[in-house]
Amino acid sequence: MPVVTRRLAALSSAIILFAASEGSALAQSKYDTGVTDTEIKIGNIMPYSGPASAYGIMGRTAGAYFRMINDNGGINGRKINFISYDDGYSPPKTVEQARRLVESDGVFLIFGSLGTAANAAIQKYMNTVRVPQLLVITGASRFGDPEHYPWTMGWQPTYRGEARIYANYILEHYSNAKIGLLYQNDDLGKDYVLGLRDVLGDKYDKMVVASASYEVGMPTVDSEVVAIKSANPDVFINIATPKFAAQAIKKLAELNWHPIHILANVSSSVGGVLKPAGFENSKGILSAGYQLDITDPQWDNYPGMQRFRAFMAKYYPEADKSDSFILTGYNHSIGLVEILKRCGDNLTRENVMKVAANLDFEIDTYRPGIRIKTSSTDFYPIEQERMIRFNGEHWEAFGPVIDGHVDH
Repeated sequence: MPVVTRRLAALSSAIILFAASEGSALAQSKYDTGVTDTEIKIGNIMPYSGPASAYGIMGRTAGAYFRMINDNGGINGRKINFISYDDGYSPPKTVEQARRLVESDGVFLIFGSLGTAANAAIQKYMNTVRVPQLLVITGASRFGDPEHYPWTMGWQPTYRGEARIYANYILEHYSNAKIGLLYQNDDLGKDYVLGLRDVLGDKYDKMVVASASYEVGMPTVDSEVVAIKSANPDVFINIATPKFAAQAIKKLAELNWHPIHILANVSSSVGGVLKPAGFENSKGILSAGYQLDITDPQWDNYPGMQRFRAFMAKYYPEADKSDSFILTGYNHSIGLVEILKRCGDNLTRENVMKVAANLDFEIDTYRPGIRIKTSSTDFYPIEQERMIRFNGEHWEAFGPVIDGHVDH
């Protein structure tokens, strides 16, 4: 073979080998915007200010959790770059921050952003630009609609499913009760009302003798509570975010009114709601729960709780140890890390959603029996809860684990 031909043959073999090795490297690592060999850029939007600022602690907890992950080598060798912005619980601001995260910061996905109206405001945008809006912190059932919004997934039990649990409890124990209802006038409140209607059916209009809604911009719900009391209901259902929930609990005490009081899970934090409202005023309140109560000593020797307390001591020692919103932020972060770990080196946005839609595992800081489970047609990761009662110090669970399943 002539020298030139031999050289050409050698060169083509080298090109083929190079192409093969490049192909195998590409097969091993697939990235989208926001991911490199060393980093995964995660966006987040939280109400660090405004009427729902009590929830801001969840974003701070996520930041602390990701610092711990990074200190331990990251996820498959990549550190998390967590970028969290304040929207003041104002949907127009949420839109602005989402665009900033996607278009300026170039995040891989937006994770754990809080609020029903806030997430609704960016849902269409996130799906248009095909950037995951993952594990949103709201139980509105609109965030589990893979057919119309395949890039959006919730996490916690739906408000509608939770309300079904309350309605069934009322029918079982207080079948002739008159109900008074306070609710936030947005998708959050309306979803709870739908859940009550699902179960009470024709009885709803007869049983609900008073119903008052409030706007998040209002300073107080005192007059709404007074109006509801005037109808003399036996059961008071408090569907409010922390600031307003605490106001309502205090107002009931001022009025010396003691109905059966059911409180939405979104305001069940001992430190964030019941402590400001007064433990004596909160005693006997009912709710539904799915995560462990960080104020309950029965979990002190539980491995999951010990890991959580060790994390708190090292990475967030200044936080209020009785605020369950910290555990909420911690558990959400565990969920995201689990998804990213399972993605391996295939860190495309499409693969993240594929992995998120194929979950089946437990987190040991949730109540025993609560399971995280999804499929390509079921974007509701958690659908089970237990009834809980506040004993003046912590929440006590009672009854079975109940599935508040919403038809998909």
